[in-house]
Amino acid sequence: MIPRLTFLLITAFWVAMNVLLWRAVYDSHGVGVRVPVALVWQKILTAPDISSLNILEDGQRTGFCEFSTSVEQEMATLDEGKPVPQGLNTRAGYQVRFNGNTGLGDFTNRLTFNGLLEFSRTREWRKLELKVSSHFATIEIHSLADEQSVHLKITADGVSTENVFAFDDLKNPNALWRAFAGNLGGEWAAGLDWPVVPETPGMLIQDIHWEAHLDRLALRGEAVPVYRLETHVLDHPIIIYVSMVGELLRVELPGGATAVFDQFGNP
Repeated sequence: MIPRLTFLLITAFWVAMNVLLWRAVYDSHGVGVRVPVALVWQKILTAPDISSLNILEDGQRTGFCEFSTSVEQEMATLDEGKPVPQGLNTRAGYQVRFNGNTGLGDFTNRLTFNGLLEFSRTREWRKLELKVSSHFATIEIHSLADEQSVHLKITADGVSTENVFAFDDLKNPNALWRAFAGNLGGEWAAGLDWPVVPETPGMLIQDIHWEAHLDRLALRGEAVPVYRLETHVLDHPIIIYVSMVGELLRVELPGGATAVFDQFGNP
C-alpha cells in the first residue's frame, strides 16, 4: 500500500510541475517571467534554422540580413531519413554566420556586410571576422580573443590603411572614430547616424548587463511565446526577441532601426 501511495504522489507531483511549466511558457500569465540569459544564448547558438530578417528604418524596408549557426549548417547536409547525430548541440564550440545589406537613410549607396563569430563550448567568443563595404570604402575587422587585439583595415579610393588596437584602446571611442573618419572621408561618414559618444570612457567600459524574460510576439497574425533579451548601450535599449528554438524574430536597435522576421521567406 505504501509503495503504491508513494508512486501516486510522485506521479501527481510530476504532472503538476509539468502543467505549471507549460503555463509559464504558453499561457499569457507566463509573460514577464525571468529566465536564465545563458539558456537563451544557448538556444540562439544552436538554432536549427536560418533566421531571415527584413531591416526596417522608421517602418520602411531598407534591406535584409540572415543568421545561421554551425548546427543549422550541419543539419542542412543531413539526410532527412537518418536520425540527427548525438551531441550535435554539445560540440567543442559554436559558430554564427551573418550577412546582408541595407540602405543608410538618404544615402543612395547600399551597405553590404558579412561576418563570422566563433564561440567556445562555454559560449565565450574566440574569433570575430567582419567585412562591411559600399561603393566608397571597404572595412575589414579581424579579432582573436587570445591575442587581445583588433585588426582594422580600411580601403578607400584604392588605398588601404591598417590599424591594430589593443582591447584597452577600445575603451576610448574617440580613437576608433578618428581611425574611421580619417580614412573614410566626410561623404561616406556623413551617411552614418552615429550615436552620441560620451567624453568619459568609463561609461563605455561598464559591463553590459543582459536580462531575459518570457514574452509574446505577434507573428503571422498569432501571438507566439518568445524569449525577450534586453540590454542598454550608451543609455539606448537593445531588444532581441527569440523563438523557443533559437531563431531571431525581431531585433530593436537605437535610432529607430529594427530587423523583423521575414514572414514570407520562411515556411
